[in-house]
Amino acid sequence: MRDPLAEPSDLIRSVSRALRVLESVGRAPRGLTVKQIARRCELTVATTYHLVRTLAYEGYVIRREDGTYIVGLEIADRYRELVSAFRGPPAVGEALRRAALDSGYSHYLGRFVGGRIAITASAEGARSPFIDDMTPGFDEGGHATALGKALLATLTPDQRARYLRDYGMRAFTPATLTTPEALEADLAAGERRGMQLEMGQFRQGLACAAVLVIADRDIERRLVLACALPAAEMLTSARVVRAKLTAAARNVAEALSAGESATA
Repeated sequence: MRDPLAEPSDLIRSVSRALRVLESVGRAPRGLTVKQIARRCELTVATTYHLVRTLAYEGYVIRREDGTYIVGLEIADRYRELVSAFRGPPAVGEALRRAALDSGYSHYLGRFVGGRIAITASAEGARSPFIDDMTPGFDEGGHATALGKALLATLTPDQRARYLRDYGMRAFTPATLTTPEALEADLAAGERRGMQLEMGQFRQGLACAAVLVIADRDIERRLVLACALPAAEMLTSARVVRAKLTAAARNVAEALSAGESATA
């Protein structure tokens, strides 16, 4: 079977190079000169100059007065479109915001995107610690977040094993589970509890809980809802968190179903 991630036989080199340029510029908030971009992307200066001029014309990079380039506003537009597509119908975003307002906890939707666990929407809650990297598009730490665990729990043991081999089990904190055996036991406990849970495994002092919103045979249609809160509050309010999270998941599922029916 052909590897879907293998280099395609009809790869368009100029497109591939332009994306590498964008990635390099995006990683350098202070900007890069054409020569610096060329060196980082292993391209000739002449080729890089043509690519950068095209990207600047289209608005994907901006040339500053000092001759360096930074990412352009078109990138922000594409990001907003991505977030909107991930979140789904407006009613889903409203259900997520209502859950965050009612509970005071930040809420997140997650699903498999291209085979990876990713956050697809979020709503900040006043009582939850701010987590700067828990934003739509974040696709790390599936084994260390309740959101990731809820999705991993929908896989077969063989599928889970492959996922963990591919993406690893990085230790985010001393409490992070870093062996498949420990994770399997934790997922089983979550299934019995009716809610996947983590306490200080992704960030110290932070807890996260998650439940399934949609179970589907198609892996990329499976959806989970998670909330984050101070670990101390989880210790005293786990049952309340589960009840509110389950109710919010029903609201999200209903909003998603109504939105899909309206566009059918």
